[in-house]
Amino acid sequence: MADEKRIQDLPVEHIKNIFGEHDAFAILIEKAFHVELLVRDSGIAVRGDAQDTEMAAHVLEELAALSMRGNTITRQNVEYAVELAKDHDDASISALSDDIICHTVNGKPVQPKTHGQKKYVDALRQSMITFGIGPAGTGKTYLAIAMAVRAFRNQEVDRIILTRPAIEAGEKLGFLPGDLQSKIDPYLRPLYDALYQIMGSEAFQHNLEKGAIEVAPLAYMRGRTLDNAYIILDEAQNTTPSQMKMFLTRIGFNSRCIVTGDRTQKDLPRDQQSGLDLAMKILKKIDEIAFVELTGRDVVRHPLVQKIVAAYESYEAVHAPKEENRKPFGGRHDRSYRE
Repeated sequence: MADEKRIQDLPVEHIKNIFGEHDAFAILIEKAFHVELLVRDSGIAVRGDAQDTEMAAHVLEELAALSMRGNTITRQNVEYAVELAKDHDDASISALSDDIICHTVNGKPVQPKTHGQKKYVDALRQSMITFGIGPAGTGKTYLAIAMAVRAFRNQEVDRIILTRPAIEAGEKLGFLPGDLQSKIDPYLRPLYDALYQIMGSEAFQHNLEKGAIEVAPLAYMRGRTLDNAYIILDEAQNTTPSQMKMFLTRIGFNSRCIVTGDRTQKDLPRDQQSGLDLAMKILKKIDEIAFVELTGRDVVRHPLVQKIVAAYESYEAVHAPKEENRKPFGGRHDRSYRE
Protein backbone atom coordinates (compact mmCIF):
# COMPACT_ATOMS: atom_id res chain seq x y z
CA MET A 1 0.00 0.00 0.00
CA ALA A 2 1.29 3.43 -0.97
CA ASP A 3 2.12 5.96 1.72
CA GLU A 4 0.73 9.48 1.58
CA LYS A 5 2.11 12.67 3.05
CA ARG A 6 0.58 16.14 2.82
CA ILE A 7 2.00 19.64 2.77
CA GLN A 8 -0.88 21.74 4.07
CA ASP A 9 -1.92 25.40 4.09
CA LEU A 10 -0.35 26.42 0.79
CA PRO A 11 -2.09 29.27 -1.04
CA VAL A 12 -2.78 28.51 -4.69
CA GLU A 13 -0.16 31.00 -5.93
CA HIS A 14 2.57 29.11 -4.07
CA ILE A 15 1.36 25.78 -5.43
CA LYS A 16 1.52 27.20 -8.95
CA ASN A 17 5.03 28.51 -8.26
CA ILE A 18 6.18 25.10 -6.97
CA PHE A 19 4.57 23.10 -9.77
CA GLY A 20 5.95 25.36 -12.50
CA GLU A 21 4.58 26.24 -15.90
CA HIS A 22 2.52 23.34 -17.30
CA ASP A 23 3.37 21.44 -14.07
CA ALA A 24 6.93 20.95 -15.35
CA PHE A 25 8.50 20.98 -11.86
CA ALA A 26 5.86 18.64 -10.43
CA ILE A 27 6.55 16.16 -13.24
CA LEU A 28 10.29 16.42 -12.56
CA ILE A 29 9.75 15.60 -8.86
CA GLU A 30 7.39 12.73 -9.68
CA LYS A 31 9.92 11.15 -12.02
CA ALA A 32 12.84 11.70 -9.64
CA PHE A 33 11.16 9.90 -6.73
CA HIS A 34 8.57 7.71 -8.49
CA VAL A 35 5.73 9.38 -6.63
CA GLU A 36 2.42 11.01 -7.50
CA LEU A 37 1.67 14.63 -6.59
CA LEU A 38 -1.93 15.73 -6.07
CA VAL A 39 -3.39 19.14 -5.18
CA ARG A 40 -5.79 18.68 -2.26
CA ASP A 41 -7.47 20.84 0.37
CA SER A 42 -5.20 23.89 0.07
CA GLY A 43 -2.09 21.75 -0.06
CA ILE A 44 -0.15 19.08 -1.90
CA ALA A 45 -0.44 15.34 -1.28
CA VAL A 46 2.47 13.00 -2.10
CA ARG A 47 1.84 9.31 -2.78
CA GLY A 48 4.42 6.57 -3.17
CA ASP A 49 6.72 4.24 -1.28
CA ALA A 50 7.52 5.46 2.24
CA GLN A 51 11.13 6.54 1.63
CA ASP A 52 10.41 8.14 -1.74
CA THR A 53 7.38 9.93 -0.33
CA GLU A 54 9.45 11.29 2.54
CA MET A 55 12.17 12.65 0.21
CA ALA A 56 9.66 14.17 -2.23
CA ALA A 57 7.77 15.81 0.64
CA HIS A 58 11.03 17.29 1.95
CA VAL A 59 11.73 18.79 -1.49
CA LEU A 60 8.23 20.28 -1.62
CA GLU A 61 8.61 21.76 1.87
CA GLU A 62 11.90 23.39 0.86
CA LEU A 63 10.38 24.81 -2.32
CA ALA A 64 7.35 26.04 -0.39
CA ALA A 65 9.61 27.86 2.08
CA LEU A 66 11.51 29.39 -0.85
CA SER A 67 8.28 30.50 -2.50
CA MET A 68 6.93 32.03 0.72
CA ARG A 69 10.07 34.18 0.94
CA GLY A 70 9.01 35.80 -2.34
CA ASN A 71 11.17 33.83 -4.76
CA THR A 72 10.15 32.59 -8.18
CA ILE A 73 10.97 28.88 -8.27
CA THR A 74 13.36 27.90 -11.07
CA ARG A 75 14.30 24.55 -12.54
CA GLN A 76 17.73 24.93 -10.92
CA ASN A 77 16.06 25.27 -7.49
CA VAL A 78 14.04 22.09 -8.05
CA GLU A 79 16.92 20.00 -9.39
CA TYR A 80 19.24 21.12 -6.60
CA ALA A 81 16.63 20.33 -3.93
CA VAL A 82 16.08 16.89 -5.51
CA GLU A 83 19.80 16.19 -5.56
CA LEU A 84 20.21 17.16 -1.91
CA ALA A 85 17.27 14.97 -0.90
CA LYS A 86 18.63 11.96 -2.80
CA ASP A 87 21.98 12.41 -1.07
CA HIS A 88 20.15 12.63 2.30
CA ASP A 89 21.61 16.11 2.76
CA ASP A 90 19.45 18.13 5.15
CA ALA A 91 20.93 21.48 4.07
CA SER A 92 18.18 24.01 3.42
CA ILE A 93 17.95 25.76 0.06
CA SER A 94 15.39 28.29 1.27
CA ALA A 95 17.93 30.01 3.53
CA LEU A 96 20.12 30.79 0.52
CA SER A 97 17.60 33.38 -0.65
CA ASP A 98 18.37 35.56 2.38
CA ASP A 99 21.94 36.25 1.23
CA ILE A 100 21.53 38.94 -1.44
CA ILE A 101 24.88 40.33 -2.58
CA CYS A 102 23.52 43.11 -4.79
CA HIS A 103 20.99 43.69 -7.56
CA THR A 104 21.57 43.81 -11.30
CA VAL A 105 20.70 46.90 -13.31
CA ASN A 106 17.32 45.24 -13.99
CA GLY A 107 16.65 44.75 -10.28
CA LYS A 108 17.33 41.02 -10.21
CA PRO A 109 18.95 39.89 -6.94
CA VAL A 110 22.41 38.31 -7.19
CA GLN A 111 22.76 35.61 -4.55
CA PRO A 112 24.32 32.18 -4.03
CA LYS A 113 22.13 29.40 -5.40
CA THR A 114 23.92 26.41 -3.89
CA HIS A 115 25.63 25.73 -0.58
CA GLY A 116 28.97 25.55 -2.37
CA GLN A 117 28.38 29.05 -3.71
CA LYS A 118 27.32 30.21 -0.23
CA LYS A 119 30.61 28.91 1.20
CA TYR A 120 32.45 30.74 -1.59
CA VAL A 121 30.64 34.05 -0.94
CA ASP A 122 31.31 33.75 2.81
CA ALA A 123 35.01 33.23 2.07
CA LEU A 124 35.03 36.32 -0.16
CA ARG A 125 33.66 38.34 2.76
CA GLN A 126 36.10 37.01 5.34
CA SER A 127 39.44 36.45 3.57
CA MET A 128 41.89 38.91 2.06
CA ILE A 129 42.69 36.42 -0.72
CA THR A 130 40.21 33.80 -1.93
CA PHE A 131 40.76 31.09 -4.53
CA GLY A 132 37.55 29.91 -6.20
CA ILE A 133 38.21 26.69 -8.09
CA GLY A 134 35.61 24.72 -10.01
CA PRO A 135 34.10 23.76 -13.36
CA ALA A 136 32.29 25.98 -15.84
CA GLY A 137 28.94 27.36 -14.77
CA THR A 138 29.55 27.41 -11.00
CA GLY A 139 29.41 31.21 -10.78
CA LYS A 140 33.04 31.71 -9.71
CA THR A 141 33.63 34.87 -11.73
CA TYR A 142 30.09 36.27 -11.64
CA LEU A 143 29.80 36.10 -7.85
CA ALA A 144 33.28 37.59 -7.44
CA ILE A 145 32.34 40.52 -9.69
CA ALA A 146 29.07 40.97 -7.78
CA MET A 147 31.02 41.17 -4.51
CA ALA A 148 33.41 43.67 -6.11
CA VAL A 149 30.55 45.88 -7.30
CA ARG A 150 28.95 45.75 -3.86
CA ALA A 151 32.21 46.80 -2.17
CA PHE A 152 32.65 49.60 -4.73
CA ARG A 153 29.08 50.89 -4.28
CA ASN A 154 29.54 50.85 -0.51
CA GLN A 155 32.79 52.84 -0.90
CA GLU A 156 34.79 50.06 0.77
CA VAL A 157 37.25 50.21 -2.14
CA ASP A 158 38.16 52.89 -4.67
CA ARG A 159 38.71 50.63 -7.67
CA ILE A 160 37.72 47.35 -9.27
CA ILE A 161 40.50 45.65 -11.22
CA LEU A 162 39.71 42.63 -13.39
CA THR A 163 42.41 40.72 -15.18
CA ARG A 164 42.97 37.55 -17.22
CA PRO A 165 45.98 35.93 -18.86
CA ALA A 166 45.74 36.59 -22.60
CA ILE A 167 46.02 33.07 -23.99
CA GLU A 168 44.05 31.40 -26.78
CA ALA A 169 41.55 28.72 -25.75
CA GLY A 170 42.97 25.90 -27.83
CA GLU A 171 43.15 27.67 -31.21
CA LYS A 172 45.43 30.28 -32.72
CA LEU A 173 43.69 33.56 -33.38
CA GLY A 174 46.41 35.06 -35.54
CA PHE A 175 47.10 38.77 -35.79
CA LEU A 176 43.95 40.61 -34.77
CA PRO A 177 43.25 43.96 -36.45
CA GLY A 178 42.96 47.28 -34.64
CA ASP A 179 44.73 49.00 -31.78
CA LEU A 180 45.99 47.34 -28.61
CA GLN A 181 42.61 47.58 -26.84
CA SER A 182 40.90 45.91 -29.81
CA LYS A 183 43.41 43.07 -29.67
CA ILE A 184 42.91 42.32 -25.97
CA ASP A 185 39.15 42.90 -25.73
CA PRO A 186 38.18 39.38 -26.96
CA TYR A 187 40.06 37.83 -24.03
CA LEU A 188 38.28 40.09 -21.54
CA ARG A 189 34.76 39.99 -23.00
CA PRO A 190 33.30 37.65 -20.31
CA LEU A 191 34.35 40.15 -17.64
CA TYR A 192 32.74 43.04 -19.53
CA ASP A 193 29.52 41.04 -19.90
CA ALA A 194 29.22 40.41 -16.15
CA LEU A 195 29.88 44.09 -15.35
CA TYR A 196 27.32 45.26 -17.92
CA GLN A 197 24.68 42.99 -16.39
CA ILE A 198 25.31 44.05 -12.81
CA MET A 199 26.23 47.75 -13.21
CA GLY A 200 24.62 48.70 -16.48
CA SER A 201 26.53 49.90 -19.54
CA GLU A 202 26.40 53.63 -18.68
CA ALA A 203 27.70 53.22 -15.11
CA PHE A 204 30.35 50.82 -16.35
CA GLN A 205 31.57 53.17 -19.10
CA HIS A 206 31.58 56.17 -16.74
CA ASN A 207 33.67 54.37 -14.11
CA LEU A 208 35.93 52.87 -16.78
CA GLU A 209 36.68 56.32 -18.22
CA LYS A 210 37.57 57.82 -14.84
CA GLY A 211 39.77 54.83 -13.96
CA ALA A 212 37.60 53.44 -11.15
CA ILE A 213 37.21 50.21 -13.13
CA GLU A 214 40.10 48.60 -14.96
CA VAL A 215 39.87 45.53 -17.16
CA ALA A 216 43.29 44.49 -18.43
CA PRO A 217 45.48 41.52 -19.36
CA LEU A 218 47.56 40.03 -16.56
CA ALA A 219 50.79 41.37 -18.06
CA TYR A 220 49.63 44.90 -17.19
CA MET A 221 49.81 44.09 -13.46
CA ARG A 222 53.59 43.81 -13.34
CA GLY A 223 55.40 46.47 -11.31
CA ARG A 224 52.25 47.84 -9.64
CA THR A 225 51.05 47.99 -6.03
CA LEU A 226 47.27 47.95 -5.79
CA ASP A 227 45.82 49.67 -2.71
CA ASN A 228 42.10 50.17 -1.90
CA ALA A 229 41.08 47.84 -4.70
CA TYR A 230 39.00 44.74 -5.35
CA ILE A 231 41.17 42.65 -7.65
CA ILE A 232 39.94 39.60 -9.58
CA LEU A 233 42.18 37.26 -11.55
CA ASP A 234 40.02 35.10 -13.84
CA GLU A 235 41.05 31.95 -15.78
CA ALA A 236 43.95 31.51 -13.36
CA GLN A 237 44.60 27.95 -14.55
CA ASN A 238 46.28 29.58 -17.57
CA THR A 239 48.87 31.48 -15.53
CA THR A 240 52.45 30.32 -15.19
CA PRO A 241 53.92 30.03 -11.67
CA SER A 242 55.90 33.24 -12.15
CA GLN A 243 52.77 35.11 -13.33
CA MET A 244 50.80 33.89 -10.32
CA LYS A 245 53.55 34.98 -7.92
CA MET A 246 53.74 38.36 -9.66
CA PHE A 247 49.98 38.86 -9.37
CA LEU A 248 49.65 37.85 -5.72
CA THR A 249 52.47 40.19 -4.71
CA ARG A 250 50.69 43.21 -6.24
CA ILE A 251 48.20 43.37 -3.37
CA GLY A 252 48.39 46.52 -1.24
CA PHE A 253 46.58 47.84 1.83
CA ASN A 254 42.78 47.63 2.09
CA SER A 255 42.58 45.39 -0.96
CA ARG A 256 40.80 42.11 -1.60
CA CYS A 257 41.97 39.57 -4.14
CA ILE A 258 39.98 36.78 -5.77
CA VAL A 259 41.56 34.14 -7.99
CA THR A 260 39.20 31.99 -10.07
CA GLY A 261 39.98 29.05 -12.28
CA ASP A 262 38.99 25.66 -13.65
CA ARG A 263 41.86 23.20 -13.33
CA THR A 264 40.34 20.95 -16.02
CA GLN A 265 40.45 23.63 -18.75
CA LYS A 266 44.10 24.60 -19.12
CA ASP A 267 45.25 26.13 -22.39
CA LEU A 268 48.95 26.20 -21.48
CA PRO A 269 51.55 24.25 -23.46
CA ARG A 270 51.71 20.60 -22.38
CA ASP A 271 55.06 20.97 -20.66
CA GLN A 272 54.05 24.13 -18.75
CA GLN A 273 53.00 23.89 -15.12
CA SER A 274 49.93 25.89 -14.09
CA GLY A 275 50.46 28.70 -11.62
CA LEU A 276 47.08 27.88 -10.07
CA ASP A 277 48.04 24.27 -9.33
CA LEU A 278 51.31 25.31 -7.73
CA ALA A 279 49.73 28.13 -5.69
CA MET A 280 47.24 25.67 -4.20
CA LYS A 281 50.16 23.58 -2.92
CA ILE A 282 52.36 26.40 -1.69
CA LEU A 283 49.77 28.66 -0.03
CA LYS A 284 47.30 26.21 1.50
CA LYS A 285 48.66 26.66 5.06
CA ILE A 286 48.34 30.47 5.14
CA ASP A 287 45.33 31.34 7.31
CA GLU A 288 44.46 34.58 5.53
CA ILE A 289 44.04 32.75 2.23
CA ALA A 290 40.86 30.75 1.58
CA PHE A 291 40.52 27.94 -0.96
CA VAL A 292 36.97 27.03 -2.00
CA GLU A 293 36.46 24.16 -4.43
CA LEU A 294 33.12 24.13 -6.24
CA THR A 295 31.82 20.97 -7.92
CA GLY A 296 29.35 19.87 -10.57
CA ARG A 297 26.63 20.17 -7.94
CA ASP A 298 27.22 23.96 -7.92
CA VAL A 299 26.65 24.40 -11.68
CA VAL A 300 23.83 26.89 -12.17
CA ARG A 301 23.73 27.14 -15.95
CA HIS A 302 21.46 25.04 -18.18
CA PRO A 303 20.92 21.53 -16.70
CA LEU A 304 22.75 20.07 -19.69
CA VAL A 305 25.95 21.86 -18.58
CA GLN A 306 25.82 19.97 -15.28
CA LYS A 307 25.52 16.66 -17.14
CA ILE A 308 28.45 17.57 -19.41
CA VAL A 309 30.61 18.50 -16.40
CA ALA A 310 29.70 15.23 -14.66
CA ALA A 311 30.51 13.21 -17.79
CA TYR A 312 33.94 14.83 -18.16
CA GLU A 313 34.68 14.38 -14.44
CA SER A 314 33.86 10.66 -14.70
CA TYR A 315 36.03 10.25 -17.81
CA GLU A 316 38.96 12.17 -16.35
CA ALA A 317 38.81 10.22 -13.08
CA VAL A 318 39.60 7.08 -15.08
CA HIS A 319 41.92 8.41 -17.78
CA ALA A 320 43.71 11.41 -16.22
CA PRO A 321 46.11 9.34 -14.06
CA LYS A 322 47.40 7.52 -17.15
CA GLU A 323 47.88 10.79 -19.03
CA GLU A 324 49.69 12.36 -16.06
CA ASN A 325 52.21 9.52 -16.17
CA ARG A 326 52.96 10.31 -19.81
CA LYS A 327 53.29 14.09 -19.36
CA PRO A 328 56.04 15.83 -17.40
CA PHE A 329 54.87 17.81 -14.37
CA GLY A 330 56.26 21.25 -14.94
CA GLY A 331 58.50 21.89 -17.94
CA ARG A 332 61.42 23.79 -19.35
CA HIS A 333 59.79 27.11 -18.32
CA ASP A 334 59.86 28.45 -14.76
CA ARG A 335 62.50 25.91 -13.72
CA SER A 336 62.82 27.47 -10.27
CA TYR A 337 59.26 26.32 -9.44
CA ARG A 338 59.76 22.64 -10.15
CA GLU A 339 59.26 20.26 -7.29
